[in-house]
Amino acid sequence: MINRRKFIRNTALTATSISLLKSNAIASLVGEKGLKDFFKGDFLIGAAIGDGIFKENDKEYLYLIAREFNVVTPENVMKWEPVHPTENEWKFEAGDRLVDFAQKYAMKIQGHVLVWHSQVPKEIFMDENGKQISKAGLTKRMENHIQTLVGRYKGKIQSWDVVNESITPEDGYRKSKWLEIMGPEFMERAFYLAHEVDPDCKLIYNDYDMDDPKRRDFVVELVNKYKKKGVPIHGIGMQGHYNIDSPVISKIEASIEAFASTGLPVHFTELDMDVLPYNWGRTAEISTNIEYKKTLNPYVDGLPKEINDKLTKRYEDIFKLFLKHRDKIDRITFWGVSDDHSWKNNFPMRGRTNYPLLFDRQHKPKDAYFAVTGLKK
Repeated sequence: MINRRKFIRNTALTATSISLLKSNAIASLVGEKGLKDFFKGDFLIGAAIGDGIFKENDKEYLYLIAREFNVVTPENVMKWEPVHPTENEWKFEAGDRLVDFAQKYAMKIQGHVLVWHSQVPKEIFMDENGKQISKAGLTKRMENHIQTLVGRYKGKIQSWDVVNESITPEDGYRKSKWLEIMGPEFMERAFYLAHEVDPDCKLIYNDYDMDDPKRRDFVVELVNKYKKKGVPIHGIGMQGHYNIDSPVISKIEASIEAFASTGLPVHFTELDMDVLPYNWGRTAEISTNIEYKKTLNPYVDGLPKEINDKLTKRYEDIFKLFLKHRDKIDRITFWGVSDDHSWKNNFPMRGRTNYPLLFDRQHKPKDAYFAVTGLKK
């Protein structure tokens, strides 16, 4: 069992005291037991991190990340719009910072994301005359994007989310510009392209609400079809943007088992736990935007004990499930590290104060952290 008092003391080191440590003492700090060590032999433990962490150069926070996790995902900087804002413009600086950090601490990298309907410049779907681009034209742009991005980080990024959120329970294939212009083959083409550039890289399909039976069944059928055709797909990503009260564990488990039946490993790619009340259904569709209401943001001064206890129990139950199916799961990645850096503070309503992760706004471990790690004592 982790020494809670010692952990909090180490985690609470100020930036000033960190800067005074000798290099061997810093190495010792990073070597403290973290999540990655508790679950060694079960699955990788990761976190999505944004470029602001590197710009702030908060050494204490960076060491916490290195101690706790053995894989990192770029939260935004490798999405199409930030890294490739116009056809002839590339911005690699932020991605390079993340890669350098990961390599420094021998962490794996989960690339995110090559093809997605969101956070992509609208101009890529238009020709030089401002009209909708042809199938051949869009295919060429996708080829250039994947060849350039995957090629730059070949041998440094071990796996990629190749296609993201392209299946819906209502329509099967999402009615995106990718589908409209290129047809459903845009997905398999993306997998082939990434594999051609980096044959050693693991390629994943990633989506939210993967416990939904219709989405789950469509993805299972699609993956089985891809395998028969020889499409290079190596894993299925369940995002895991859950609420404190839904979905029920049995639905998550049913999807783990269904996806594992394809012969591919399951990755939980974007785990967090929304504790706030909601009236818009359960969704991670980034375009969702709700008008601010105080009733939907009740915990601005901190979580009541009752809600904190529910959050703790929820994480404990989720990790019990993960451990039960450790033979089917390759990776658990949190979408963020601490509550102050979570996207859930502004989704789908700006100005929320949310508490979805295992570390609080002071970057200290929460009760949920100790409940999760306690499963491995």
